[in-house]
Amino acid sequence: MTLRNKIFLFLEISTPEDRASYWFDMFMVVLILSNVAAIILETVDVISEAAGSFFYLFELFSVIIFTTEYILRVWASVEDPSGRYSSPFLGRLRYILSPMAIIDLIAFLPFYLSTFFGVDLRILRLFRLLRLVKLTRYSPALNAVGATMVAQHRALTAAFLVMIMALLFSSSIMFVFENEVQPEKFSSIPTAMWWGMATLTTVGYGDVAPVTPMGQLFGIITMIIGIGMFALPTGIIATGFANEMEKLNFVVNWKLVSKVPFFRDMDVTNIGDIVSLLTPKTVPPNYAVIKLGEKADGMYFIISGQLEVELSTEAVILEAGQFFGEMGIINDSPRTATIVSITECKLLELKADDLRHMMSSHPELKVKMDNVIDERRQALQNDFIVRDEQDKNDNEDK
Repeated sequence: MTLRNKIFLFLEISTPEDRASYWFDMFMVVLILSNVAAIILETVDVISEAAGSFFYLFELFSVIIFTTEYILRVWASVEDPSGRYSSPFLGRLRYILSPMAIIDLIAFLPFYLSTFFGVDLRILRLFRLLRLVKLTRYSPALNAVGATMVAQHRALTAAFLVMIMALLFSSSIMFVFENEVQPEKFSSIPTAMWWGMATLTTVGYGDVAPVTPMGQLFGIITMIIGIGMFALPTGIIATGFANEMEKLNFVVNWKLVSKVPFFRDMDVTNIGDIVSLLTPKTVPPNYAVIKLGEKADGMYFIISGQLEVELSTEAVILEAGQFFGEMGIINDSPRTATIVSITECKLLELKADDLRHMMSSHPELKVKMDNVIDERRQALQNDFIVRDEQDKNDNEDK
C-alpha cells in the first residue's frame, strides 16, 4: 500500500477496529463541537474580552487542523475505489466541487478571508457555524438524515407544493374577509400570508388575528388544515429515516458477515440472505456464552475477541473468524462444553432452525463446517478419555 492509499483509508474509512482512524474521527467531532461553542461564547462581551487571546489561538489551531485535513483529503481522493476521482487533475477538481469537500473548505476559509482580506468577522461568523455540518462526515446517523432528504425529495417536494397551495388559498380568503375591517394588517394578499404561515404551521404569534365572524370561522378551518399540513412532511421524513436506518444496519451486519472466512467467497445475494438470519451480539469478558449440558438453541460466529473452550485436557482458544455451538444443533444433543469469553467479543448468533436451513441451501458451507466439526469431535473424544481416566484414578484412590 502506498502512503496516499493509507491516508485515504485513514481519513475516509473509519471502523472501531482501526483504533487510530476511529480516535481521529472522535477528535474531529470534539474539535468541531468545541469550535461551535467558542463561536457562541465569543458573542458574549464579558467572555470575549477576558478570553479573546485564547479564542484566537484556539481558532488558529483549529484552522491548521482543518486545512491540513482538507489538503490531505484532496491529495488522496484519487484513491477512491469508486473511480470517480481517479484522474490526477480533473478527479481532484471534481472532488473539490463535491458537497462534503465544499463544507470542509467553508470550515476554515472564513479565517483566511478575515486575516488577508479584512472581511467583517460578524458576517463570517455565520459561515464558521457551518463547521457543525462537518459532523455529517463522522456521524452515520446524520448521514442517514441527509440520505433521507435525498431519497424522499419527491415526496417532500409534493408536500411543500401542497403547503404553498394551502398558504395561497387561506391568505386570499382571509384577505377578502378582513381587508375592509383591518386594512393595515390585511392590506394585500402578500401581507395576509404572514397570518397564513403562522396559522398553518401552528405557531400562532397572535400579532395578526381575524375579527370578523367569517374570518374567525375560516381561521378555525385553517388551523385544522395546518395540523394535517404539519404532519404530512413529518410522516414522510420519519418513514424515510426508518428506511435509511434499516439500510445502515444491513450494511453494518453485511460487513460483519463478510469478515467470517466461511462467507468471504459467497456473492452479495447469498451474504444478504445470511445477514437476514444473523443477530449481532456483544458479550463482556468472563461471560459464559454457552454452558455444558444446556440445550443447544443456536451457534455463534466470532467477529472480534477471544473465547476459551473449557476442556479437561487443555484450553482451546477461539478467535475472530471461527464459529462454535454448532455440534449440539447438528447432533440434537445438549452442549458438550462451556465456552467463556476472554475479552469483549462481537458475535453473530444463528438460531438452530436457521442453521439447518442455511446448510441445506448452501452445500459448500456444510462441507467447510463438517471439516471443523470432525476436528472438534476428535478433541472432545480425547477429552472424554482423559476424564474417564481421571475418574478411575479418583475411584482407585478412594
